[in-house]
Amino acid sequence: MFNYLEGLNEPQREAVLHHEGPIMIVAGAGSGKTKVLTTRIAHLMQNGVDAFNILALTFTNKAAAEMKERIEKILGNNEAHNLYVGTFHSVFARMLRAEANKLGYPNNFTIYDTDDAKGIIKSIVQDMNLDDKHYKPAFIYNRISAAKNSLIDPATYKQDSSIQREDAHSKRELIGDIYDAYQKRCFKNGAMDFDDLLFKMYILLTNFPEVLAKYQHRFKFILIDEYQDTNLAQYAIIKMLGAVHENICVVGDDAQSIYSFRGATVQNILQFQDDYEDVKVVKLEQNYRSTQSILEVANTIISKNKNQIPKNLWTDNDQGEKIVLARTMTDNDEGRFVADAITEQKLRNHYHNKDIAILYRTNAQSRSFEEALRRMNITYKIYGGVSFYQRKEVKDLLAYLRLLVNTQDEENLKRIINYPVRGIGKTSVEKIMVIANNSGKTFWEVLEQPEMHGIKGAGGAAIERFVTMVKSFQTLPHKMNAYDVAFAVGKHTGLVQELYNDKSVEGLARYENIQALLNSIKEFTETPDEEGELQDKSLGSYLQQITLLTDVGKEDEDADAVKLMTIHAAKGLEFPCVFVVGLEENLFPSSMSLYDRADLEEERRLFYVAITRAKHKLWITYANSRYRFGQLVSNDPSRFIEEIPEAHLDRSFTGMANQARGSVNAFGNMLNQSFDKMPSLKKLADKLSQTAPPAHNPASDFKPDDASLMTTGMTVEHQKFGFGKITGIEGGANNRIATIDFSGGHGQKKIMLNFAKLRIVTEG
Repeated sequence: MFNYLEGLNEPQREAVLHHEGPIMIVAGAGSGKTKVLTTRIAHLMQNGVDAFNILALTFTNKAAAEMKERIEKILGNNEAHNLYVGTFHSVFARMLRAEANKLGYPNNFTIYDTDDAKGIIKSIVQDMNLDDKHYKPAFIYNRISAAKNSLIDPATYKQDSSIQREDAHSKRELIGDIYDAYQKRCFKNGAMDFDDLLFKMYILLTNFPEVLAKYQHRFKFILIDEYQDTNLAQYAIIKMLGAVHENICVVGDDAQSIYSFRGATVQNILQFQDDYEDVKVVKLEQNYRSTQSILEVANTIISKNKNQIPKNLWTDNDQGEKIVLARTMTDNDEGRFVADAITEQKLRNHYHNKDIAILYRTNAQSRSFEEALRRMNITYKIYGGVSFYQRKEVKDLLAYLRLLVNTQDEENLKRIINYPVRGIGKTSVEKIMVIANNSGKTFWEVLEQPEMHGIKGAGGAAIERFVTMVKSFQTLPHKMNAYDVAFAVGKHTGLVQELYNDKSVEGLARYENIQALLNSIKEFTETPDEEGELQDKSLGSYLQQITLLTDVGKEDEDADAVKLMTIHAAKGLEFPCVFVVGLEENLFPSSMSLYDRADLEEERRLFYVAITRAKHKLWITYANSRYRFGQLVSNDPSRFIEEIPEAHLDRSFTGMANQARGSVNAFGNMLNQSFDKMPSLKKLADKLSQTAPPAHNPASDFKPDDASLMTTGMTVEHQKFGFGKITGIEGGANNRIATIDFSGGHGQKKIMLNFAKLRIVTEG
């Protein structure tokens, strides 16, 4: 065993050496809290405390595993295996299994995951003859989850007047009855859901004093990581378990409390000193992560919050560069600016993709950055989420749009035939597939004549209505642009309304994503081409444009990739270069937080978390305008920008026009000026600053040929790119993508043949 106290600064050492009594370690961002927590546990064990008498609670399995590993390394033995170290849920599950009979559960009770729980709720809703479109399982599950984490049982739920008013306002007066039936169903099945692991633990300790006494005397020392993220149930359980010895150590940072939507309450850490007498408070304020400039900005921002534990982060690191503030015209320009800046950092400062993170307030913002990065061939990975065009709701609407262009597309047809629910069940779909396979017809051809193929009754009628709806949609692209078609389809299928009605956190995110898709289509129809003219803004043209953007393969987990994520997902991470994007009023801070001080202060804490992820370089960006609900809306800069000290801001990018390819050309010019002695980079700069080649002018009688006739080797004519030779074709019959070498400076392009409107000039 080595001297584990070496390398600790004075406050860290003070936190480790404190032995008995309550202690609160206020650990600022990047201050080494994990090191302090693990070293403190090792110190307790080294000084005679039995591992079996120590309880350490974390929020992730990864943190728990890392803690045990570090303690083993410090002590040089396997005693860490005897610690009760784990997440709240895993540790309480272990204890509940040992005491399950007291609650009437088997020791091997099942633990339901979220999908299991929602499935049971759905069956209960059906048994009660309720409309599951109104009583959505996801919404009901979130409501029940919030109740359990607030220690509210079904009886209390149904008696609480404020809760009943909320349910009555949403016209879901029977949630209490569903909650009651759900708990009884779980008990009958010998199962607990994830939230029950907290809720039942509280009931066990409350109703069985002998069990409470047993664990109070076993756990003489209790340590809790990320205490600012605890909810009411976790707080109450810890309060009971630690009541005898009061050797409670909490580690956290009120300035990083950002999970109120999950039930976490910052009050738990703010009131810790009121819960116990003679609380020792140690503040870890030395930051080992960021530059002085970044920390000074972070300190100034968080100082605006009234409800906080005062602290001031400092560092021995270099002063560092100023924070770049960049204003762009639109959100697409914002995406291009960030992609250009990443390219610059990689060339000038030799950063790798993995050194860079783009942080945004909502998942729906990822689209413009994904598209810009793909166009610049920059590898990226969505961290803790799904790539924009791979999100279910986005794929659903795109499936409808692709179906209008090609009804033979069986995969997209099957995807949306019963979404939103219209009475065409799985059995009917399977029957149609069998008929199609046996008769040699396409899926769509069978749908067009259901009665002739023996599909009658309610199912047959539902199919006829679906076919009629699709055929009516097929008339729209001939008289509407891509956005108007997409808007009409989203509205009349009920898809957008379906998402709007789901008021859960996940439901709101899905609704934001579908709006982001519609907004991107609107921008496509209203943005001039490089020649400055509005040309083909049809649905087919739009689908062709995004084909390659939606064709996303599985990313290598270890790939050198730029990380895109929400700020919530970024907590606990750090990167040399960080872009915090979308700093606009009503976006960040969120429009839902502007009328309540507590909510606004949490938004400011979220901004603080974003800033303190950066080690060396930080960019803050915002757009003058972005599309919302199909309208181009002007934005005011976020109030948080005004709170940044002017001395730490580089505003040289706030006056940029950044229109169309302007940012790329500016970057190309910069490379020319800065690297004229570096031929390879100068060559790239020349390429970037080139103007777009002139468009082709087809003859007035230009008429596209049948795409199915096109093969490798043919010379074809495109309305915009002119003449080119097909050098390769990939994909299935309904999704053929051709690689074409065009003359006239347009180069090689991949084009989806179904939408391209090509004329065959010569056979291959």
